[in-house]
Amino acid sequence: MSRPHESAVGHVTGTANYVDDLPQPADTLHVATGYADAARATIAALRLDAVRAAPGVVDVVVAADIPGKLDVGPVYPGDPLLADGELRYAAQPLFAVAATSFAAAQRAARMIDVDVEPQPAILSVADALAADAAVLPSRHWHFDAESAATPSTPPAPPTQEATRIAGKRYIRGQEHFYLEGQVALAIPEDGGELRIYSSTQYPDEVQHLVAGVLGIPMHRVRVVCRRMGGAFGGKESQAASLACIAALFAWRTGRAVKYRMPRRDDMIQTGKRHDFHADYELACDAQGRLVDAKVTLAGKCGHSPDLSEGIVDRAMFHFAHAYYVPKIDITGHRSRTDTVSNTAFRGFGGPQGMLVMEAALDELAHAAAIDPLKLRRTNLFAPGRDVTAYGQRVEQFVLADMLRRLERDCDYRQRQATAREFNARHKRFKKGMALTPVQFGISFTVAHLNQTGALVHVYADGSIEVNHAGTEMGQGLHTKMIEVAARVFGVARERVRVTATQTDKVPNGSPTAASAGSDLNGMAVQRACLMIRARLAAFAASQAGESLGAAESTPAREDVRFRDGDVSVGAWRQSFDALVDAAYHARVQLSATGFYATPEVHFDKEAGRGKPFYYYAHGAAASEVVIDVTTGEYRILRVDILHDVGASLQEAMDRGQIEGGYVQGLGWLTTEELLWDDAGRVISNSPANYKIPTAHDRPRELNIDLYRADNPQPTIRRSKAVGEPPLMLAISTWCALRDAASAAGEHAVLPRLAAPATPEAVFWAVREATGASQDAS
Repeated sequence: MSRPHESAVGHVTGTANYVDDLPQPADTLHVATGYADAARATIAALRLDAVRAAPGVVDVVVAADIPGKLDVGPVYPGDPLLADGELRYAAQPLFAVAATSFAAAQRAARMIDVDVEPQPAILSVADALAADAAVLPSRHWHFDAESAATPSTPPAPPTQEATRIAGKRYIRGQEHFYLEGQVALAIPEDGGELRIYSSTQYPDEVQHLVAGVLGIPMHRVRVVCRRMGGAFGGKESQAASLACIAALFAWRTGRAVKYRMPRRDDMIQTGKRHDFHADYELACDAQGRLVDAKVTLAGKCGHSPDLSEGIVDRAMFHFAHAYYVPKIDITGHRSRTDTVSNTAFRGFGGPQGMLVMEAALDELAHAAAIDPLKLRRTNLFAPGRDVTAYGQRVEQFVLADMLRRLERDCDYRQRQATAREFNARHKRFKKGMALTPVQFGISFTVAHLNQTGALVHVYADGSIEVNHAGTEMGQGLHTKMIEVAARVFGVARERVRVTATQTDKVPNGSPTAASAGSDLNGMAVQRACLMIRARLAAFAASQAGESLGAAESTPAREDVRFRDGDVSVGAWRQSFDALVDAAYHARVQLSATGFYATPEVHFDKEAGRGKPFYYYAHGAAASEVVIDVTTGEYRILRVDILHDVGASLQEAMDRGQIEGGYVQGLGWLTTEELLWDDAGRVISNSPANYKIPTAHDRPRELNIDLYRADNPQPTIRRSKAVGEPPLMLAISTWCALRDAASAAGEHAVLPRLAAPATPEAVFWAVREATGASQDAS
C-alpha cells in the first residue's frame, strides 16, 4: 500500500526543519571563506589585517591554526581543510572568517589581500593523460570467457567477426544543485563536547573528521541530521569540511557557529559528477553477438582522490552493464586536474560507463545494419552467458522479459513506423526513438561500508521510536523504515516515529549512498524489532497460558500473532498497547539494537575479480523525441518506463524515485552543461548559466510502471534499491535524440552527439548527419 512521505505535510507547509531553520543561540557566529582565482599557484603572501579589522569579525583562521589534522580526505589524503602554502584549484579556501552575521562574514572574506605565484596547471583530461597526471594509479582488467569457463559457462563457439567499430566520447559532468545547499551548525556543550547539525549523507564521517581536525576523541562529537533538502552524493564527502570549519570556530570561541554556503560558493568550491573521456572498440559477428570490446575510461578527478577510486571502478564495472561480452579489456584512469575535486553523484560512475556502451551499441548496429533493439536483446545476459567482465555471475535474467513487455505495452514498433512516416513527410522536423535497458549493481564496492545499525524503543504506552544510521534526503527512507517497524509489530504506521539520525544513538554507520539505504537500514531495523517482538511474544504466550489455566498447555511463542494493533494466540487476544504496558510492569526489555552486514560481497581491485554487488536492479525506458533540424531545438514527446523494484517496500516512494531519477538523468544528458574557463574557473556557477530541467523540459507524456518480481536475494521483504538505477533510464532519451539527428540525413550517418545534448549539440549532429559540416561536437 502506498502512503504519504512521513514529512509530506511539513514539506509542503514549510514546517519541516532543515539545518538553516533550526533555532540558534543569540550569539551565533557565521562563517565565510576567502579564496583566490588561480588554479595552481604558490602562496607568496597572505595579508589578513583588513579581514580581522572588518566590522563584526570575531575570529579568523588559516591552516596553521588547526590543532589536529589539516587533511580531511575521505579515503586517501589530499584534501587540506584550508590551503597550506599552495593552491590546488581556483576558489580553494585560503582562510575562514567568523563574524556576527552572514553578511558581515561575506564582506570580510572579500577583503583578502594575497600574492600568488602561478604555476603551470593541468585543466583537462586530455592534458592529464598526456602528462600522466593521476590522483591514484590506473587499473586494467581483462576478461576472456574461454579462460573463465566453468560447467555453467561454456566457452563461446567460434564466430566469424563481421563488424567492428571504434570511437571516442567525452561526457561532461553535472552539478548536484540540491535545493538545500551545504550547511552545518556547531554548538559547544558541557565538558568540551560539540553538537553538530549537518546536512550530510554520512554523519559518522563528519564525526570522524571533526574529531580529527580538533584532535579530540570521536565520543566528544555528536552529529545530528534530521533531513536534507537533496544531496545526490554531493553531501557524502563534501559536507564534512563545512562541519569541520564550524566546529573549529566553536571550539576556539565557545560560541555556536553556522557555516552556510551561498549558492555560488557551493557551485565553485564543491565537487561535481566526473567528466569522462572514453576510447572504445566494439565488435559483433554476423548474427549480432558481441565478440569483444576494449575501452579506456578516464575520469576527471580534480586535484585529489576524494571518492574517485570507486567512481572510476564503477564506470569500469558498468561499461558492459546488461550485456555479455566474451572478451573484454577495460582500463580506468583517475586523471588529476587542477580543478575542484569531483565526488560522488547519483550512479557513482555507472552512468558514464553505461552511456559509452549504449552509444557504441548504436554505432555497431548502424554499421552492421542491425536493428538497435534487436542487437541489445541478442546480447543480454542469459543462462550460460552469465559472467561479467569482473567475474561476477549474473543470477537473475529479467531484462529480456522487461524489454518485451515494454516494447508491447508502449506500442514501440508501431510508433517507430509512424515516426518514419512522419520523417518522410517533414523536412524541418524529425522524430527519433530508442529503447534501452539498465542493469545496475547494488552494494558499496568497498566491503566494510556494507554494514549499519539501528536502535528501536517500544515505550510503555505502545508507541515505537526508531533510530537508524541512514539519512533522509527526501527519498523516503524514514517512511520505509516506519513501514518496516509497523509491519513487524502489526500496528498502524502512526504508532511509529523515526528520529533524527544521530551518531550517539547508532555509531559507526555507513553513508546513505550506493542505493543501499533501504537494504542496509531496513534489515537492521527489522532485526531490532524482531528481538523486541520475540520478547513480547514469549510474554504474551505466558499470559495466555495463565489465562487458559492448567487445563491446557502454554502456547508456543511462535504461535503468537501481531496484527491490526492486537496480539493473539488461539482464543486469547489483547491490544498491543495493553500487552506492552503489562510487559513493562513485568520488567520485559522493550529496547533493542539491530545490526546488518551485507553477505557475500568481495572484490580484488587489482585483479578485477570478485562479487562487488549483492544483486542487480533493472529497468528499461522507451523515448520518443522530435527535433527542429534548423535550430537543434527539441521536445521530448513521450517516455515509457518499466522499472524493477522487487517487492516494493513503498510504491509511492519508489515511483517518486523513478520519476526524479529519470528527470535528473535527463538534465545531465540534455540541459546541464558544466563548463570551466581557460583559467580553471567554473563558469557555470549559478542558475543563470547552468540550466537544470524544469517542468517544460519534462516529457509531455511520462508513463511509469513497476516490474514486480521478488528479489532472489533475501533483502528486506525481497525489495530492491530504487535510488540510483532510474537515472540511467534517461540514456534512452539521449539515444532517441541521436536517432532523430540521424534521420535528418535519412540515417546514412549516425552522427556524433555531445553529452549533454544541448540544442547546439543537436544542431551540430544534424549538420554532420546531412554532410553540411564535419565540425560536430
